[in-house]
Order: sequence, then structure tokens, then C-alpha cells
Amino acid sequence: MSALATRSLVPEILDGLPPDDARARRSRRDIARINALMLHAPIMASLMRKFLPRPPGRILEIGAGDGTFMLKVARRMARDWRDVELTMLDRVGLVTPELTADFAALGWRLETITADVFDWAKKDPMGNAGDWPFDAITVNLFLHHFDDDGLLRLFSRLQRKAPLILATEPLRAGLALTATRLLPAIGANDVTRHDAAQSVRAGFRASELSDLWSAAGGIPLEERRAGLFSHVFAGEARMPARNAA
Repeated sequence: MSALATRSLVPEILDGLPPDDARARRSRRDIARINALMLHAPIMASLMRKFLPRPPGRILEIGAGDGTFMLKVARRMARDWRDVELTMLDRVGLVTPELTADFAALGWRLETITADVFDWAKKDPMGNAGDWPFDAITVNLFLHHFDDDGLLRLFSRLQRKAPLILATEPLRAGLALTATRLLPAIGANDVTRHDAAQSVRAGFRASELSDLWSAAGGIPLEERRAGLFSHVFAGEARMPARNAA
């Protein structure tokens, strides 16, 4: 059996470093370049155009990091999508006032939440009419941090937050793993080199996310490879009962 036949999760170094650590700051810059090389901003923008037929009023991004990825997405969407309220959730507050101003210049309003996604997702903000508080949830390079049990719990809770989830994640494949060995060529530091390889080993292939989304009660819409190194997923949520656990 191939070493990549099943997901393998190992703690990533960046998750254990203080946000202001020099190696962490360097690694976040590396990740921004890797996102660009993987074309994740245009991939996410294409998913939005495909699965959101009308401009959304409210978007939630989980695992938002420093917010620079979603800013690149917003710049691609802003001409057609104005007056969007974007909520960025991350366990560490990294979003700067300058980034908030960049979104405002696009006509997008930015709110940030610093919280653990599981703790936050336990809350039930649905109104008496059962309306979802967000039109869509976006995720970039975040779901692979959780094992299948964790993803099943997370998916069950996220379905109470929005009718749609769109995700861009690492592809678990030999070519992607080989490519991580080339990261020194772009000046990536030791944290990035280690974490990139672990991200591939924890990444996704085939219908793995669809199966978990279905088990959580949702409806998979699309799951596929995107380019050489990426895996995308789109899922629809069923309106949950008000007394659901």
C-alpha cells in the first residue's frame, strides 16, 4: 500500500509558534507565495462564481490566518460583488487595520473573530425562522489539520452556519509531496518545508471530504483535483431542525 493511500496527521510547527515569532512570520510569507503558486485565489474565485448565483451578503472564512488570501479573492470578485460583509475567524488575531482598509476600498466590510473554530461553532445563532447567518463558508488550507472524526464534528456544526461550504485544500499525491522538496528554491524556511510536506500527507483525494460531509447530513456538490497540487470541495447544507444537537 502506498504511503499516501491514507491520511497521516502530524502536528505542524507553525501551529505551535507564537504569532510574533520570527520563524512564524517568515513562514506566513512563504505560505502566501505557496498559495499563489497553487493558484488558490483564482480557484476559490471560480468556485464562488459557480456555486453562488447571486452576490452574497455575508461570507464566513474559517482558518483565515492573516487575511491576505481572502483579500486576493475579494479583489477578483469586487467588481461584481459589492457591499459584502466578510467575517474572518481564526484562533489567533493576525488581521491588521491596513488589511481592513484594503477590504473597505473594495466595498467589503470586514469583521474578525478570534476563537477556536469548534468552540465558536457550538453556538447556534440561527433565528426563529431558521435562517442561516451566512450565505457561504470558505476554507483555504485548513481542513487538513483535522482528523476524520474532527472533520465530522466540524461539518455537523458548520451546517448550522451557512447553506454552502467551499474549500481549497492540499492534494494528497506523490507529485505534490515531491514538489515540497523544491521549496528551498523559493527561499522557504524550515518551518514551511516541514509543514508543507505534512500538509500533503494530511491532504485529500477522491471523495474523502464528500463522504464526511454526507455523514454529517449534507449534500456534496463537487469534489475534484484542481491543478497539480490542490483539491477542491463544495458542499450544500440541509436546513437543520431547530432542536438538532
